[in-house]
Amino acid sequence: MTSHPTSEKKKPLSGVKVVDFTRIFAGPYCAMLLADLGAEVVKIEMPGQGDPLRTQGPPFHHGIGITFLATNRNKRSITLNLQSSEGQEIARGLCQQADVVVENFRPDVMPRLGLGYEALSALNPALVYASISGMGADGPDMKLGAFDLTIQAIGGYMSITGEPDTPPIKLGTSAFDMIAGMNCQSAILAALLQRKETGKGQKVETSLLEGEVAFLANAALEYLLTDVNPRKWGSEHPQQAPYKAFQTADGYAIIGAGYQNLFEAFMEVLGRKDLLEDARFRDLAGRVTHRKELYAVLDAEVRRHPTEELLAKLDAAKVPCAPVNDMRQVFSHRQVLHREMVRKVEHPSYGELPQLGAAAKYSGFDVAGDWTAPPLLGEHTDDVLREWLDLSAADVQRLRQSKVV
Repeated sequence: MTSHPTSEKKKPLSGVKVVDFTRIFAGPYCAMLLADLGAEVVKIEMPGQGDPLRTQGPPFHHGIGITFLATNRNKRSITLNLQSSEGQEIARGLCQQADVVVENFRPDVMPRLGLGYEALSALNPALVYASISGMGADGPDMKLGAFDLTIQAIGGYMSITGEPDTPPIKLGTSAFDMIAGMNCQSAILAALLQRKETGKGQKVETSLLEGEVAFLANAALEYLLTDVNPRKWGSEHPQQAPYKAFQTADGYAIIGAGYQNLFEAFMEVLGRKDLLEDARFRDLAGRVTHRKELYAVLDAEVRRHPTEELLAKLDAAKVPCAPVNDMRQVFSHRQVLHREMVRKVEHPSYGELPQLGAAAKYSGFDVAGDWTAPPLLGEHTDDVLREWLDLSAADVQRLRQSKVV
């Protein structure tokens, strides 16, 4: 178990009000991260439909899509018909009370609804208005829609993912949805910090495409400096060898022994110190140049050893190594459990629900100490309209009869 702070300090975003117009993945993930840090996040959903992720599946949990449950904890849900003029007026009223607005529609949608940055900042100059798009807020492709899959193709990751000479393959999750959400969260936090100095809000923008291109990192610099397209390396490293997933006698093991001291220790474990005298493998540059010949030898050697036995020897020799775990093994891993990467939340309608723990912990507060379950559709409509806009029960009932909420 991780140690939790004993103080009762408020979370850093306590008192910050967020209107969350987002749906699908990137935007809801961003808003959830803000809610994790104490922000009051009100999720706006269409009456009777809600976020499409609610019905995406199977699998489902009590009729709710699993991805929705993974991206919407700690929020309050209200239903609001943004196609109606009265619904738009209520939305503007909520935004006037808010510190942050988050949206991930195509760039022309919110202005058309009277909910664009210019309109809302005129009503609320302190507002931080965050937009996530697929391709970016302006430019020739600004109006194109995008999913994580299409972005992985456009932004280059598919060209460097997978084994050599194999068809295009995506990463195992919607990684760039989450990266866009994290980029947007950090931009919002920066804008809120600057607001403390200036008293003014601002618009922050990010996109799946920009997040992915920025995430290319050293692969991008390799191309930009050499004008050579990086290739697919599978689990290998372009600048280190040996460094990859090796097949063992009963599974797979990851071994990273490119640097000289690690290579020497690896050869000691395998009983192949003779390879240290081979001119092709004597130093890292030679091993990278002659990786095919090196792996022809090492693949056969590693296949002689059971995974657990080999990893124990490598670990004792301080050679970086790991098993290739499936989800069951991940969530029974002693370090994952110790760092509380699985937390539980409770909902009165669908009971206990596991949630992934926070990636960052804080000495001043328990980030997951008061988390709440993802809401039912419209679960908090009455409460939010009463608390934020001072509407009466009769007002809300009339709006419900008019199909505005």
